Amino acid sequence: METLRTPDERFADVSDFPFEPHYLEIRDLRVHYVDEGPADADPVLLLHGEPTWSYLYRKMIPILTAAGQRAVAPDLIGFGRSDKLARREDYSYQLHVDVIAAFIEALDLERITLVGQDWGGLIGLRVAAEHPERFARIVAANTFLPTGDMRPSEAFLRWREYSQSVESFHAGGIVKGGCRTELAAATIAAYNAPFPDESFKAGARAFPMLVPTRPDDPASDANRLAWEVLFRWEKPFLTAFSDGDPVTRGGDSVFQAVVPGAKGQPHTTIIGAGHFLQEDKGEELAAVIVDFIERTQESSNG
Repeated sequence: METLRTPDERFADVSDFPFEPHYLEIRDLRVHYVDEGPADADPVLLLHGEPTWSYLYRKMIPILTAAGQRAVAPDLIGFGRSDKLARREDYSYQLHVDVIAAFIEALDLERITLVGQDWGGLIGLRVAAEHPERFARIVAANTFLPTGDMRPSEAFLRWREYSQSVESFHAGGIVKGGCRTELAAATIAAYNAPFPDESFKAGARAFPMLVPTRPDDPASDANRLAWEVLFRWEKPFLTAFSDGDPVTRGGDSVFQAVVPGAKGQPHTTIIGAGHFLQEDKGEELAAVIVDFIERTQESSNG
């Protein structure tokens, strides 16, 4: 597989991201991650979606670490400072699941609090279902785990069509369009930083086509097996969706209805946020996560 690596100087002007970069080699690919807070604390694994990177969690990481948590935020392959595959056909749902599973194993993360938004949930929920012994609790935020057995939302189908047809895939503009608040020019530039030109955007272009939208999708069976685990998941499970995301709207009620660990939890709807609620209301989401961890610390020790 041909790989590309975004030059470090592309990130030199990202001024509001004061976290030391860390790297792991997984499957001959360099994976970048943020690792902040006490090394001996239980980790909060922050998984981003498309077309963002760990920068999406910059408002939340200081709040989590101030509460004594260890915040670990990797960049998915194809995004951020992580390596990018040059060919779209080299990306697969399974590749992303395998890389995050290997990342967790390499760092020997245990008693994880998973926070997954967008593709961070599609990947993270699969990994949690396949390696439940490493996870203590889950926070699902504007995400889902599709099997292709139900028709996708019209909002997703419009997004998928746009992602394949637009001549220039403007990551920062896409993030801006998925927020309810105005983004500063420097913030938009930070989301564009990983992509010097269109050749670096194969992963971003591929992602929408990797979402299972038909029952015989390559990832459908594995996602059905993951749902079987979630149907029996008794560890704490929290939904923290926004009120302004047409793509994932309603997904929170499904999780609440079928995941045993979701019963009795203080599920939250974050008001005034769009798809990228970490941008719109990152501080509020972080406070929800801290409260959830503290509420469930004792019950998850079992």
